[in-house]
Amino acid sequence: MQKIKNIILDYGNVIFMIDFVRVKEAFMSLGITNVDDFFGHRAQDPLFDAFDRGEISAAEFRTGIRERANRPDLTDEQIDHAWNALLIGVPHGKHEILEYLKTKYRTFLLSNNNEIHYAYCMQHIQDRYDVPDNSVFFEKTYYSHAIGLRKPDPAIFERVVQETGIVPDETLFIDDSPQHLETAKDMGFHTALCTAEYPLEKIVADLKL
Repeated sequence: MQKIKNIILDYGNVIFMIDFVRVKEAFMSLGITNVDDFFGHRAQDPLFDAFDRGEISAAEFRTGIRERANRPDLTDEQIDHAWNALLIGVPHGKHEILEYLKTKYRTFLLSNNNEIHYAYCMQHIQDRYDVPDNSVFFEKTYYSHAIGLRKPDPAIFERVVQETGIVPDETLFIDDSPQHLETAKDMGFHTALCTAEYPLEKIVADLKL
């Protein structure tokens, strides 16, 4: 990809592995019966979108979970444990890819995240890799809960373009969500879908990044 000067990477299932089945099972254990409509990869209860955009606090999120589960007895710890069941961790080798890419391109992180997951993820990379946070791997990191915008809203991509001065046609966006890639592609970005069968390391190799 001769034209590529910048790379924007998603976090979940691109760098930090996640498992939607695990969190669905955890929510079912809390008493949420319509779990497929409640939370998923493509669609979810508005509660999660609001939390991802930082519109509600962790305390308000937990209250929402209690209401939807009809379980006022649930503790903060039970809710956080179920919500964090989604998170697996960063496999060995992913950080080395980020370090490599940073030597050749302007790199940015663009993640739909939230207060509870962010704290867990940062603690994970501190404990396992002695890395303080993701800022060491990128020129700038963008988290939805910190900036009040969430993929696939075009406004979050516009925010990155305006603040960094990057040109979409010179930028590759890597994400595991097709709906996020669709927005980016419509805005002129090059895109690559990251999957379990086509992980970040294969994308880097195949595109000769």
